[in-house]
Amino acid sequence: MVSKIQSPFEITVETLKKILDNSSDEIFVIDSEQRIVFVNSVCERHYGLKPEEVVGNYNAELFAKGYWKPSIVPFVFKEKKPVSIKQTTYLGAELLTTAVPILNDQNEIELVVTTSQELQNYKSIKKEKEKQSPSDHHNSSTPITNCEKMKNILKVCEKIAKVDSTILIQGESGTGKGVLSHYIHDISRRKDKTFLKINCAALPEDLLESELFGYSEGAFTGASKYGKKGLLEIADQGTLFLDEIGEMPLSLQAKLLQVIQEKQFLPIGGHEMKKVDVRIIAATNRDLIDMVHKNLFREDLFYRLNIIDIQLPPLRERREDIIPLTYNFLYKFNKKYEMNKIISQDCLDLFYWYSWPGNIRQLENVMERLVVTSDSIIQQNDLPDLILKNIKPQTQHILPSNLDDAIEHVKKTLVLQSYKKHKSSRKVAKDLNISQTRAVKLINQYCEDMEE
Repeated sequence: MVSKIQSPFEITVETLKKILDNSSDEIFVIDSEQRIVFVNSVCERHYGLKPEEVVGNYNAELFAKGYWKPSIVPFVFKEKKPVSIKQTTYLGAELLTTAVPILNDQNEIELVVTTSQELQNYKSIKKEKEKQSPSDHHNSSTPITNCEKMKNILKVCEKIAKVDSTILIQGESGTGKGVLSHYIHDISRRKDKTFLKINCAALPEDLLESELFGYSEGAFTGASKYGKKGLLEIADQGTLFLDEIGEMPLSLQAKLLQVIQEKQFLPIGGHEMKKVDVRIIAATNRDLIDMVHKNLFREDLFYRLNIIDIQLPPLRERREDIIPLTYNFLYKFNKKYEMNKIISQDCLDLFYWYSWPGNIRQLENVMERLVVTSDSIIQQNDLPDLILKNIKPQTQHILPSNLDDAIEHVKKTLVLQSYKKHKSSRKVAKDLNISQTRAVKLINQYCEDMEE
């Protein structure tokens, strides 16, 4: 008789959670009140939210915020049997989601266990999306953020979208000024009208003037005999976004001021004023106040544009958005190039500590390069030298020259410092913006000589 060998490994709650967190699929559990009682760490990849930010919320609350579409919950509560649908998250993930109800003796739902698997057949997804109506899709212009500062900016945008005041968006290059302007238009009463953008730095003065104001027939040599409508006239009833407004020549600034104040303008070579109802949103990465002091920008135009001022923070000041944005661009370029790349945790760690001087635009460009040039898993050695040579983690120690050793050194230093300060895996997890499971693992690895 063969004796039964006892397993030396006990399946504790912590161990079970570790197993679920290492699943490749998202596991999502709600109770009979449709409150989220568990979700594994995959949710960060799909929604940019950590499990502790999800658990305790009602499913309807997160759905109403647009984290995914459509909702599977109403179907499973109605049918009381397993249901499968395709979903899209606001980061761009395409999911095949199955919800399984767990019933009690009275045939009432006690729990619903939902699993979501990322779809890989991007060709079939594209065909299916072409069949869907525009209303089936989450508004693609909505900025992706988990940052409180950005959330407050979006709340302000919801208020100012209801009025027609001019807006000046200021921030470093690549921070998303164009995305924010489009978002304001999309939630305004002008959303069904034209949204036009012109880059004031991209055109010479005479061409910029004709593009903005248009011209009458025969206005100048080479002009169309029929004349030409300017963007102001084309955008009538809609929104005109003037990017890099600080580059607009002084002569055109006077004409733009007239449009804002009097709602009318004179085309080049024209003899009759044209009335226009257009909302102006301007953006710049330059210090306009300094330009006013140097007589490079009209003071009266500055104050007319600056009725509502929005200061967009750089990406290095909204680090909680780096990982969600990374996954958003990963999904985007996987679909575009019909690939299925994934990114390693070590790469995400490096992304988190990089300063991103080019902000969101730089992150997007880097992710496109990585999706195109990497193997199936994006690794540290796939990253461009520009990033690898400029990682500045929050530590005063000198890093080893070897990349792998440097990453290990940074991890150990951060974990030791955090654990020494907080003495709790939960607080370390919060401090380092990682899951508690990962915090426990790192503490056991680096802090074995320290007492709890």
